[in-house]
Amino acid sequence: MSTAMTELCRFLSITGQRLRNGQSAPEMFSPAVDAAWHQMLATSQYVALCQETAGQPIRHVANNGHGPIGWVTSYEEMYGPLPQIWFTDARGVVNHDAEASYRQSGTVVAEWDCSPIGGGGDDDVAPQVDDQ
Repeated sequence: MSTAMTELCRFLSITGQRLRNGQSAPEMFSPAVDAAWHQMLATSQYVALCQETAGQPIRHVANNGHGPIGWVTSYEEMYGPLPQIWFTDARGVVNHDAEASYRQSGTVVAEWDCSPIGGGGDDDVAPQVDDQ
C-alpha cells in the first residue's frame, strides 16, 4: 500500500471518529493524499474502505478554507507525527517550509479545498460507481 493510501485510511478513520463524536469533519489539506482519495472515489471498493476505516459512508465535498488544522493532535495520539506526504503536492513536490513549521511548532496552518462528510447528500461530489 502506498504512503498516500495509508494516510487516506488514517484520515478516513479520524473522520469517522470525529463525526461519531459530533465534531467537525477534518480538513483535507494534502494534495497528495487528496489525489489518492480521488482515485479511490472512482472505485467500487471505496464504500468498503469507508466502512472498514470510518464505520460509515464518507462523501467528498468541496469546502474551501484556510487556517489551523484541528485534527492533528488526534492524528498524533493515534499514529505519531504527520509524515511528509501531508506536506506534498499532487506532483510529489514537498513544501519543506510547511513541514519544518509543523515539526517546530506542532501545529499545521494550511489551505484546503475539500473535506469529508458522513452519509449521502445533495452536495456529494463523489463519482457514482457502476458495479457492473
